[in-house]
Amino acid sequence: MLRCHVVAVRIPGATGFGPGVLLSVCFRGVPRRTRVVPEERSLTWNEELVWPLDSCPLSATDTLSLRLRRWECPLPQGDLGATTVSLDKLVADPSLPMAVRDIPLLDHRERPTGCTVTFHCYCDPHGAAGDVPVTVTVPTAHAQVALQPPGVAPEDSKEDFQVRVRVIRGRQLRGKDIRPVVKVQIGRRNFHTRSRSGNNPYFNEVFCQNFHQTLEQLVAQPIQIQVLRSPNICTKPVIGVFELDIGTIYSAPGRSLSGKWLSLQHPRHRDGRCQGLLQVSLLLRRAGERAQEQEVPAGDEDVEGNLLRAAPCGTALQIRVFRAQDLPRAEPARPCLGGAAGSAKVSVRVGFAGRTLCTRGVSPGASPEWNEVLFFPLRLPPICDEIVLEILRGSCPSKVLGRATLRLSQISRDPDELEEGTPGCSPTFGPSFLPFYGPRPDSARDSGPVYQGRLLLELCTHAGSPPGRQRGAVAPVDAERAQGCLPRCRLGLCGVFYSATMVPGGAEPLRLELGIGSAAAATAHALPAFDGNLYYYLPWFGDKPVAAVTSVWEDAGHRWDSLNLLRALCQRLEKNLAELQSHHGDTAGDIGARLLQELAQDCTDALRCLEAQPALTALDRQLRGARRFLLRLLLRRLRGAAGAGPGAGPGAAAALGAAARAWLRSAAALAVEPQAGVPDVQLWLLRGQQRVASARVPATDVLHSPRGPGACGHLCGRILTLFLGCGDIQAQVRVQLWLGRVAESGDLARLLGGTLRFYSETYENQARLLGKWGPRTLLGRPAFSDGSGRAAPPPEQTRPPKGWRWDGPWSVERPRRVLPRPEPAVSAMLEELYENQSRDPGGNWSPAEGVAVPPKEEVACPQGWRVTSDWHVDMEGAVDEEGWQYGVGTEDGSPPAAWHSRGQPWHTLRRRRWLRVRHSDTDSGTREQESDTPSDTLQDPEELWEDEAWQPECFWGCAFQPKVPAGPRCRRRRWHRRLVPAEPPPVAPLFLLEGVPDTEDPAWDNPAVAPQLSEGSSPTPLPQQPPFILCTFQRPTRFQLRCYIFQALDLAPGSTRTSFDATAHVSLVWRSQRTRAVRGDPDPRWEQTLLLPRVPLFGDPRGVREQPPAVVAEVRDQRGQGPGALLGRCVCTPRVWLDAAQRELPRLRPHALRGPRGPAGELLAAFELLQEPEDGSPAPLAPPPLGKDGFGFPPELRPRMQRVTLEVLAWGLRGLRGAVREPRLELQWAGQSLWTPPLRDIATNPNFPSSALALTLALPEEEPLVPPLRLRLWHGAGPGRRLLGQASVRALGRYRCPPPRREQLLGSGSGAHTVVAMPDELLSQPGPSSLWKRCCSRFLATAPARMAQDLLSFLRNNGAEDEDEEEEEEERDWWSKFYASMEDKDPQPPWGTNRDRVKIYGCELEAVPEFEGLQDFCQTFPLYKPGRAPLPGQDPEPVGSFKGLFRIYPEPEEPGAAPPPRCFQRLPPREPQQCLVRVYVVRASGLSPRDVTGLSDPYVRVSLGRRTLGQRDQYVPNTLEPVFGRMFELTATIPLEKDLRVTIMDHDKVPPDAEIGSTTIDLEDRLLSQCRAHCGLPTLYHTAGPACWRDQLCPSRALELLSARRGLPAPLFNAAGTALSLGGHRFELGHFERGHPPSQHPGAPRERLALHVLNLCELVPEHLETRSLRSSARPGLEQGKVQMWVDIFPTSLGPPGPPFNIDPRKAEGYELRCVVWRVRDTDLGDVNLLGQRMSDIYVSGWLDGLPEQRQQTDIHYRSLDGSGAFNWRFVFPFEFLAAEKLCAIRRKEHVWSLDQTLLKVPPKLILQVWDNDKFKADDLLGVLELELTRLPRPARSARLCSLPWFSRAPARSPLNLFRRRRARGWWPCTVQEDSGQRLSGKLELSLELLTAQEAEERPVGKGREEPNKHPMLPEPR
Repeated sequence: MLRCHVVAVRIPGATGFGPGVLLSVCFRGVPRRTRVVPEERSLTWNEELVWPLDSCPLSATDTLSLRLRRWECPLPQGDLGATTVSLDKLVADPSLPMAVRDIPLLDHRERPTGCTVTFHCYCDPHGAAGDVPVTVTVPTAHAQVALQPPGVAPEDSKEDFQVRVRVIRGRQLRGKDIRPVVKVQIGRRNFHTRSRSGNNPYFNEVFCQNFHQTLEQLVAQPIQIQVLRSPNICTKPVIGVFELDIGTIYSAPGRSLSGKWLSLQHPRHRDGRCQGLLQVSLLLRRAGERAQEQEVPAGDEDVEGNLLRAAPCGTALQIRVFRAQDLPRAEPARPCLGGAAGSAKVSVRVGFAGRTLCTRGVSPGASPEWNEVLFFPLRLPPICDEIVLEILRGSCPSKVLGRATLRLSQISRDPDELEEGTPGCSPTFGPSFLPFYGPRPDSARDSGPVYQGRLLLELCTHAGSPPGRQRGAVAPVDAERAQGCLPRCRLGLCGVFYSATMVPGGAEPLRLELGIGSAAAATAHALPAFDGNLYYYLPWFGDKPVAAVTSVWEDAGHRWDSLNLLRALCQRLEKNLAELQSHHGDTAGDIGARLLQELAQDCTDALRCLEAQPALTALDRQLRGARRFLLRLLLRRLRGAAGAGPGAGPGAAAALGAAARAWLRSAAALAVEPQAGVPDVQLWLLRGQQRVASARVPATDVLHSPRGPGACGHLCGRILTLFLGCGDIQAQVRVQLWLGRVAESGDLARLLGGTLRFYSETYENQARLLGKWGPRTLLGRPAFSDGSGRAAPPPEQTRPPKGWRWDGPWSVERPRRVLPRPEPAVSAMLEELYENQSRDPGGNWSPAEGVAVPPKEEVACPQGWRVTSDWHVDMEGAVDEEGWQYGVGTEDGSPPAAWHSRGQPWHTLRRRRWLRVRHSDTDSGTREQESDTPSDTLQDPEELWEDEAWQPECFWGCAFQPKVPAGPRCRRRRWHRRLVPAEPPPVAPLFLLEGVPDTEDPAWDNPAVAPQLSEGSSPTPLPQQPPFILCTFQRPTRFQLRCYIFQALDLAPGSTRTSFDATAHVSLVWRSQRTRAVRGDPDPRWEQTLLLPRVPLFGDPRGVREQPPAVVAEVRDQRGQGPGALLGRCVCTPRVWLDAAQRELPRLRPHALRGPRGPAGELLAAFELLQEPEDGSPAPLAPPPLGKDGFGFPPELRPRMQRVTLEVLAWGLRGLRGAVREPRLELQWAGQSLWTPPLRDIATNPNFPSSALALTLALPEEEPLVPPLRLRLWHGAGPGRRLLGQASVRALGRYRCPPPRREQLLGSGSGAHTVVAMPDELLSQPGPSSLWKRCCSRFLATAPARMAQDLLSFLRNNGAEDEDEEEEEEERDWWSKFYASMEDKDPQPPWGTNRDRVKIYGCELEAVPEFEGLQDFCQTFPLYKPGRAPLPGQDPEPVGSFKGLFRIYPEPEEPGAAPPPRCFQRLPPREPQQCLVRVYVVRASGLSPRDVTGLSDPYVRVSLGRRTLGQRDQYVPNTLEPVFGRMFELTATIPLEKDLRVTIMDHDKVPPDAEIGSTTIDLEDRLLSQCRAHCGLPTLYHTAGPACWRDQLCPSRALELLSARRGLPAPLFNAAGTALSLGGHRFELGHFERGHPPSQHPGAPRERLALHVLNLCELVPEHLETRSLRSSARPGLEQGKVQMWVDIFPTSLGPPGPPFNIDPRKAEGYELRCVVWRVRDTDLGDVNLLGQRMSDIYVSGWLDGLPEQRQQTDIHYRSLDGSGAFNWRFVFPFEFLAAEKLCAIRRKEHVWSLDQTLLKVPPKLILQVWDNDKFKADDLLGVLELELTRLPRPARSARLCSLPWFSRAPARSPLNLFRRRRARGWWPCTVQEDSGQRLSGKLELSLELLTAQEAEERPVGKGREEPNKHPMLPEPR
C-alpha cells in the first residue's frame, strides 16, 4: 500500500475566513482528499491517505499529483496551486519514507502561487486494503517481478467511532402554542431533548452514540432528526423531519458540520414547503484522530449561508450477476445432522458501503447461472471505493471459493482530477467477466490465492432512489445480450525457464507449472542440486524447459492494445522526463525536442488505435471518449510547443519539464482497464503432488499484439525474475513469458532466442533379486513409467502425436551429475601493501611505527600462481605526484578519519599503496569453455556404478538419486526420442502439443529399437504422456558479479537472543557466496567483496543489460552448523557493464532488509555485473585486494569519513519495573561504547551522578551510511549482569550542530563578556507565530521613541471598538480575563493594548510547535525488552525509559586548534527537587456520556505519586460540559513523582464510579524545559488583586537567569527602571506602555519592563491548555477535552505567590418588568350575533425556560378593530450569567430526580396574543419573541411597526437590555402560515431590567396590583 501522510500546508495570503481548503492527492488516477480545514496561513493536517497497490506496485513512472483548492469553489476560481511529485526515490528504496518539505505549488500557467506543501510518503508492500490477494512487484526498469506475502483475506477491520449530535435551536417552527421536542435517531438508538415552548425554541443538548464497525458499515448508518409538536406520548404529531447518513458527516470538512441549519420537511410530503428550521452541529470522531472543538454558534449567523441542503435525489447502483465460469469442482457433500447429504449450492455475495446482498443459491457446476440484479444506494461522490464480490459454496458457514474487488475509482472518473475539459464518467462496468481469486485446497497454506473462476457482471448507475426491493431478476433480453458481447479466440501461453534457484532441497523431485485460468502445463521433474554454499537449484544448464498451453477467452484485443499503448506512452514520457531533468544546456534542448517528437508519435499511435476501437460497453465508450479527448488535447499542445521552437533560456527546460509532468499525470489517470477479462498468469512450484508456492503476473503485461511493440505488454518476451512464496521465498525463477493469439504466434521461435526441441520420454524400471536385475521382480510396479512413477507405455507402443513424426531412434539419456569441486574463484588476483611514514619534529619523513609486515620484496607468490605484474605505486585516486596520501594522526594510534591528496604543515602521517597482479596457472585453457556444463565449479561425471545410464535407489517408491547407496534394490533409466512436425505449421509448433497426443496410426515406427528394449514390456495399451519441450542454447555469456558488502545497520534479532553472528549471503542465478561471520555486533561491518566469476547467463547480452537478473542478499545468524536463522533479506539490481572500459565506479547505498517479522534493518552494499571475455582470458578489471578472509573492500568505494564528537546528556532512567539493582546504561555507536555510572539507589534518585559524556570517533559524512546509536540498559555489573532493555536511535541528523564556540557579546557600558554559547539554532527555534513578535521587538529596540509612540498609537486606533459595541468587562476575577480572551478572535500584540489576557491553546502544551514538545532540555527514549522484534501491528510495552539528549558536531582537523567547549555545561541540579504543584482545572467539554440518560455527573480526581485529591460529592450533575473551577495543591518530589494524572469521573449513586477519561502530564519535562513551562508569564505585572504575580522569582531576576542560560550578559537597568540594555539592544518602558499604568496595582517600572522583555523571548505565556481525555476501554477514541493548567514551584526558591481563585461564577439575580400597554391590528377570530368579526383579546407571556412563570393580562372583550388597551405589568425574576450571556435555570427533570439540572438558555421573552373562547380552546392570534441581549429596536409608532421595518433590523445594531436597562415602543406579532410569517398584530411594550437588589429597593406589583408604581398603571379606558 502507498501511504501519503499530509503534514502541513502554508498559504501566504490566507485571511482566516472562507469555506475552508482541502488538498486533493491523485495516484494512478485514483483521487484521495483530505478533510476540509479553515483557511489559515499555516495549516497542519497530519492526515494519512492510502492507496492499495494491488498487483501493480510502485514503479519509476509513478507520480503523486497534488492540488490545493478551496472547498465548494469551482475550478479555476478556487484553485490555490498544483504540482506533481515523482516517487522515484521511494521506488529506489521503499523501506525509507520519502519526505517532501515545502514543495511549491504552481498555477495553470506553471507559475508559483506562493503556497507550499509538506508531506511524507511510505510504501507498505504488506498492507492490505480490502481485497489485496497478492502483491507482485514489477519494477519496469529491470523487468523484475518480486512476490510479496499476500494480504490476509479481507477480514473487515472494525474501528471505534463516535457520532455526536448537538441540537442547538429551532426557528419558525410550524404550529400554534407548541411545546416542541426533538427526536434524534442515530443508527438504531433514539434520543429526545427536553420540551421547550414557542416557535423558536433553544435546546443546546448533545447526544452521543458509539459504533464499532468498519468504515463502510458506518457511513451507511442513518441519522434521522424529527421535531415533534409535544412531548405527550398520545399526541405526537410530527412538525418536520430531516434525514441524512453518517457518510455526509464523514465527507464534510474536518468530519464536522458545525452550526448547520436543517430545513424540516413534512414526513409525508417531502417535496412540500419548509416546516421550520433547526440548527444542529454534527461531529464524527474516529479512533486515533484528534477531534475538533465545536462551539455553540452565535444566534445571528447567516441561515442561508449555513443551510445544510437535503441529500439530492438518490442514485441507485445496479449490479447484474449473470453466470460464472471455471469454478472448481465441488467436494462430495456430507450428511448434516444425521440427514441425507445435500448439494452445496453456489451463490454470489456482494458488499458495498456497509451493505451486503446475496443472490440465490444454484446447483453447483462449472458454469452456474443466476441472472439476478442487486440494488445498492450510491451517493456521489462516493465515499466507499470498493465493491467486494465473493463466490460462496454451501450453507452457513459458507465456504468462500474466490474473491474479487471492483474499485469505483477505476470504473468512474471525477472530472476535477483529470486534465481540464476531460469528461468524467459515472460508475459503470461490463457486461464483462471479472476473475476471482482464492485459496486452493491442495496448495500450501502460505502459497497465496489463485484463480478460482470468473463471473459475468454488469454494473450501471441510475438516477433516483433504489426500488423497495434489494434484488430482482434480470430480463431475458438483458441476459441474452450479455452472453454474446465479445467474440472468442484461442490464446497461447509460453514460458521458457532460464533458471530456478533457492528451491527447497530434499530427495523429492520438483517441477514448475505455468498456467492461465484452468489450463496449465508443467516442466519435467528434476532433482534439486546443492550450490555448495546455502541454496538448492534445478540443474537445467543449456537445455531450458519450456511450458506451453492454450486456452479460449473473449477477444478483448481493442482494450488490451489501447491500455498497453497508453502505458508505453507514460513509460517513455517518464524516461525522457527523467533524462531531461538530469541534463542542462544544449543537451537539454535536444532531449526536449526528442521528448516532444516521441510523445507526439505515441499520441498519434494511441489515437489511431482508439479511432478503430469498438465500443461494446458503456465503460468502453466513456474511456474511449476521455482518452481521445486527452490525446487530441496533447497533440494540440505539442504542436504549439514544437512551433515555438526550442527555448534558449535556462527556464525553457524547466517549463517543458513542468508541462510534461502535467501531461504524464493526465495520461496515467486513464491508463487503466478494469474489463480486461483474462485472469493473471499463474506460476506454481510443485513438489510431488503438493503445490509449494506460486506467483502471479497480470496477463496484460505479457500480452503480444500484432500492432507492434508499443501495443504489447511491457513484460512480453522479456526475462522476468519471479520470487515464489509468501513471506519466505521458496524459489527464484527467471522465466521468459509470451501470451498471444495462437494464430499470431508464427514468429515466436525467433523471439525466444534458442532452438526449440521436442521430445517424448519414458523410464525403464528394474529391480534386483538374488543379484540379478530384471523387470519380473517389480512386484506389481510398472516396467515403464513417467518421471513420477506412474505407468506409461513402453517405447515400442508410444506413437507420435497427430501431425508429428519421429526424428531419430530411441536413445538412453546419460544422467548429469552435479558435484562441486574446490577451485579458485578467479584466475587473477590483486595484492596490495601500504607504505606508511610519519613526520618527525624536524619535519622529515621516516617509517611509521605500528604492526610490521614483510617488505614487498619478500612477499612470495603462492603455489599454483605466477606474478604477471611487478610491484608498482597506485597513482589513481586522491594522491599526489608520487602516490602519497596525507592525514593527521590521533593519540590512540587509530588511522586518520580522512586522507588528502596534498600535504599540509599540520599533517603528521602519509601513506602510499603498492600493487602487483598474479594469475593462476590453470587459466591457460584447461577448462572446457565450450561445454554446457559449468566446469569451473562442477566436477566431470565419474564411474559411480556399473552402467552410468541407470539410476539406483534402495527402496521402490523413493525418489531416484544420483548417489551410490549400499546395496541398491531398484534402478531406472530414461529413454527419449525427438519429435518434429510432419509439415511446417503456420503457427508456433509448441502450441500443437497440448494434452495427450492423438495417435491414430498404430503402425510401428521403428522396429529396430526392439532389441534395445526390455523383454518384459506389457502389451496393455496405456495413456501416453505429453511430449516435453526444450529451448537449447549453444553457449552462455559469462559474467562476473562483484558484491561490495560494507555493513549492515540496525539488525533485528530473529529469536529471543540478544546477540548474533551475522553473515551476508549473496545469490545470483544458481551461484552463491557468503562473507565471514561478525560476532556479537548488531551493526556488523564486513568490508568484504564477494566475487562470483564466470556466471553463465543465456540469451543476448544486451538483454541482460536491459533486464538484469536479481541479486538476493540475505543476512543470517550463523551460529552453529546449518544455514542459520534468517535476519533479513533484500532483492538488489546490479549495474551491468558489457564493456569494462566504460565502467563507472559504483556507490554504496542502503538496501532495506525485511525479515520474518517485518523491517529488519539495512544493508550497505553495491553490486555490479561485468561481462567476461568469451575467449577465456582474464577479466580486464583486476579483482580487489585479497585478505585472509577473502577479497577486501576497494578503498575507492569506502565512504568518506569525518571525525566527530558525540556529546551525551545522560540525565536519568525512568519507569523501571521490578527490582532493579544498580542499573547502568551503555551507549554503543560504531563499535565504541560509553557507560554511565551505575545508579546506586534508583528509588531515591533516578538521575545519573554524572550527566555529560563525550565520545570522539570517525563516521561517514553521508547521513544514510551512519550507523544508529544503540541504548542498552544493564542490570547489575560484572559477569552476572543482565540486559533489561534496549533501543535504537536513528535519524541522527537532527542532533547535528556546528561546534560550540566562544563568542564576544558586548554589554552596555560594562566592557566585553566572554561566555560559552550554544549554537543559535539550538538556543531557540521560534515558530511561525513568533515572527510578528521578533519583528516588533527588533523595531522597538532600535527605533526612536517618537516613531515607537506613533506605532503604538496606530495599533490602539486600529483595535478601537465602535461606540455601540459592548464595553469590556471590568476585571474583577480570573474569569474576567478568561472570557475576554475567549472573545478576542484576533489578539493583538500585548504591547499594543493595555489589557491582560490569557493564551488559550486548543491542544496540549506539549503539542504547541514552538515549544518542541517541552523536550528541549532532554528527550525521552523508551527502552524495550531485548529479543525478537514484535509482529506487525503489535505495540510492545517499554520496560523503562531513558531521559537524555545528544549533540554531534565535527572535530577540527588542524592539530593546533583548541578543542571546542562542551555543549552541556550549565545544568540544573541532579538531586530530586521538592516542588509545590498547583493544578487548575477550569472546565471540560464534549464528554462522553456514562449514564442511561445520555448525560454524566462528572467530577475531577487528581493523582500524583501516592496522593489522590478530589471528592466524590463535588460533582456537577447532569451535564456533558461541566464548569469545575477547581484548584488542587499538592507537594511532590520530582522526578520520583513526575506523572500527574487528571481523571474525569462519573459520579454514580452506588460506587464504584465509572471513569470518563484521563490525561497524564510529565511534570519533569515542564520543570526542566528552557521554555519556562513551570509557570506561565502573564501579560501584565500586578502586585495585588485577582491577577497578582504568583511566581517565586520577580521578572527582573527571571530575566537575569535567562540571559545567563543563553550566554548573554546580565541586563542593565537605568536608575528609574524604565530602560534596560541587553545583548546590544535597548528597551524602554514607553515602547510597551503609554500613559498611565494599565492596571490598578502596576508594580515597579523595573519589573514591568523586565516582564515585557521576557514576553519577547519565546517563553510559555500564562495559558490555558486543552487536553484530550482518553479511556482504557476505548484507547483510540477521544472521550472529551479538559481545559486546565499546571504551576510548579520548587520549594528551594521560596514560597510562591497566592494562587488564582477560579471558583465558578454564580448567576446574578435580575428582574424583568414588562408593561403591555396596547394592542393594535390583531386578527379577528370570532363573529358576533350581528355578523361582525371580533376578538376577545388577552396577552400571555413568560421567559423561555421558565414556563411556570407564565402570566397573562385581563381580557379585552369584543374588540371590533383588533385594538385593545391593557396597562398590565408582567414581572419575571430570573438568574443570569453575564459572561456567558445565558440564563441559569436549575430544576429537577423528574419527580424522582435527586439532583437539580442546570440549564443555560438565552434570555428570551415570549409574548402571545390570544382570542378567548368560552366553549372551545382559545385561538392563538400572534407571537412575539424578544431576546434581551439582542433586542430589536422598536418602532416609535404603530404606523411604522411592520415586518419590513424589523427585517432591516440587522442593518441597525440591536439593543442589549442588560446595558440599556429600558426600552419602549411597538413590536410586531407574527403567525406562521404555509406562505411563511405574516403580521398578525402590534404590541406596545415597555421593558425594564433591574438587578435583584434594585428590584428589592423598588418593588412593584403584578398587573395593576399594589404597589402600582414605577410607573403607575391606570385602568384602561
